[in-house]
Amino acid sequence: MAVIRDKMPAFQLFQPASTGEALGVLDRYGADAWVLAGGLDSWDWFKDRVKKPAAVVDLAGIEQLRSIRSFGGTVEIGAMATLREVVRHPDVASQFSLLVEASELAASPQIRNQGTIGGNIGQDTRCWYYRDGWSCYRAGGNICYADTPTAMNREHAILGASRCVAVNVSDTAPALVALDAEMVVENSGGQRVIPAQDFFIGPAIDIMRMTVLRPGDILTSIRIPSTWAGQRFYFEKSRDRAVWDFPLANVASAARIANGVIEDIRIVANGVAPYPVRFTAAEDAVRGQAVSDETADRAGEIAIRGVRPLAHNGYKVALLRNLVKRSVRGAEA
Repeated sequence: MAVIRDKMPAFQLFQPASTGEALGVLDRYGADAWVLAGGLDSWDWFKDRVKKPAAVVDLAGIEQLRSIRSFGGTVEIGAMATLREVVRHPDVASQFSLLVEASELAASPQIRNQGTIGGNIGQDTRCWYYRDGWSCYRAGGNICYADTPTAMNREHAILGASRCVAVNVSDTAPALVALDAEMVVENSGGQRVIPAQDFFIGPAIDIMRMTVLRPGDILTSIRIPSTWAGQRFYFEKSRDRAVWDFPLANVASAARIANGVIEDIRIVANGVAPYPVRFTAAEDAVRGQAVSDETADRAGEIAIRGVRPLAHNGYKVALLRNLVKRSVRGAEA
């Protein structure tokens, strides 16, 4: 019999006007506090009564977290900037079109008007066993229901799994890793700056988190250095529906090419592992090589080394290989 969940559990709502005020509330409530950005992931948790925080800290009133500014060749994007604002900002569009492409393919126009880049980066996995409140590893239990003989696991991981096979589904995350972005995180103890590649973590590090954020932390901004500004980018997202859908797999690449030769490249895929995967071995193999079908094929084959498909997601192996191949060839265009 279906369980009817018709209302959210009660919580204290705080709407601070500054980051300092928000951090004060987070310190007071600790692990019982929930940080609210655009709310599109949060409201699902609350309506299904799976997450029951004592306090919700709404960051929408903190104007400094919405700003997008440039300084010294770096573009800094406030974590509360909406995906629409990211797409339409002239500095982001002119220097880092990779992030624009990734942001434009997230969800639907209506959701991009509300959803924030910080929320897209920090959203939790969409594994239905976990999100429906099953007591799996990620929820503190002792089993992964998606990795059992009768499981529904078409959307799950083929790489990087460690007990849990849930995937990261952010579209902007692989683009930010490819662009060597940095995440600015604040808590009551101060500020720390974390490379995007280290910001996302897999179950082998902590099975109950997808990022390094802990209770009391706020992601305040994302800094994109000028390293890859204006270079040749490629982004592609494979999904079941044309809009309002999470990736079965996506790929982002940033390449520096001179006279048809790949001087440097970053290749990152998401939707195939619990974190955005950077394929450093494939990058090493094609660096210094001419952009060609042969070079792209080599990268694709290297990218699928070590894959472990489940009962229903074997198609992701060929999908990943082809996405990586096109990300290398696409840099030529």
